[in-house]
Amino acid sequence: MTTLRPSRTTDGDALVDLWRRAVDATHDFLSTEDRQAIDAEVAGFLPQAPMVVAVGDQDQPQGFMLIDGSHMEALFIDPDVRGTGIGRQLLQHALALQPQLTTDVNAQNAQAVGFYRRMGFIETGRSPVDSQGRPYPLIHLRHPG
Repeated sequence: MTTLRPSRTTDGDALVDLWRRAVDATHDFLSTEDRQAIDAEVAGFLPQAPMVVAVGDQDQPQGFMLIDGSHMEALFIDPDVRGTGIGRQLLQHALALQPQLTTDVNAQNAQAVGFYRRMGFIETGRSPVDSQGRPYPLIHLRHPG
């Protein structure tokens, strides 16, 4: 059974590892150089960031999300448990807190785009580059509440 809890400082290494495996499984469009640069950025801030973590019976992280106000900055699921409802559980928790939640998704990540559309998100715009100015187009999404 998966439960949700706030992140702890002791989760840092496990969450960075989860992020790396999730990105490697879903972001094959990243260049090697950009993947390495993003990894360094994430490893620098993720362990201290306040997140909601989905954990299994042994309290091992299976996914996490980072929300800033009404914007979901990140949602990543361990590739070993993708498709089991953990992403949906985390997102439903976020929507209970922020019914008109917004997020951005890489346009090249077809699985994520499909997930958010199935969850009721609507497109509100697009950007030709990501938030760091890299050449990875984003789709801006909002849940209608």
